[in-house]
Amino acid sequence: MTRSPRVGLAGWRLPGDHFGAAALARRAGADGLQLDLGGPGRGPWLDAPGTIDRLRDDSATHGVELLGVAGNTLNDIGLTAPAGSRDALRARRVLVRVLDTARALGVPLAFAPSFRRSAIDGPDDLRRTAAVLAWAAREADARGLLLASENALQPAAARALVEQVAAPCFRLVLDTYNPRVYGVDVLALIEATHPWIAPQVHLKDGTGGIVGHELLGDGDGGVWEALAALLAHAGAPPGALVLENDYRDGDLGRLALDIGRARAGRADLPATVPDHPRS
Repeated sequence: MTRSPRVGLAGWRLPGDHFGAAALARRAGADGLQLDLGGPGRGPWLDAPGTIDRLRDDSATHGVELLGVAGNTLNDIGLTAPAGSRDALRARRVLVRVLDTARALGVPLAFAPSFRRSAIDGPDDLRRTAAVLAWAAREADARGLLLASENALQPAAARALVEQVAAPCFRLVLDTYNPRVYGVDVLALIEATHPWIAPQVHLKDGTGGIVGHELLGDGDGGVWEALAALLAHAGAPPGALVLENDYRDGDLGRLALDIGRARAGRADLPATVPDHPRS
């Protein structure tokens, strides 16, 4: 069975917290939702008692599919922490919580970002990150999940990360604008890494490497060119297009316009994609 690519939202870029995210996504016209584990400065913990049941109920009530779980608090800890250090232990504990939460919510994808304290700034950082993600990938595979990294690596380094993790369930999250922010050629990145790009792609736009309030396609991010390149190399569109522009100001009109643009851009892709992209 096949289905059209869903248009989803990143819950951490919406006003409020994850308790109102499904209702907001439905009002705005989105199909799905990625959620963040939460933590200090990032909202309520997703795995707090009773929360998972409530979110599953909200998802069913509003007809919004839960797509994935992010561990954005890892940016405050550091996946690059030396093995055996306190931060390395904290990072592994967070990764287990992300994976357990993803499994409990019934989503197919968990992902770990590598920005700020988790930024990969050289060979040692790459080696340390690959080591912890290789361990986490084994944990993800045991739970029937895909594990993905979202990072700012140049194409060759991104391939090196995949090769060092060396796990069939490991993927890379493609963001259509983050490469521009960090001086990476997104088209070259797609060409080098398309076999490992996760089935959920973040759509984002901006100007001059700064993410602002531009509508999708109005900035210099080449959103539709990136999707076309992914299709040309991968042979199929992603399973979900997830909007990650910043809507925390509550401008739901702009959000609805972006959803409309994502659907219009999606119309240029083939009508169907595999239901189970991992197989």
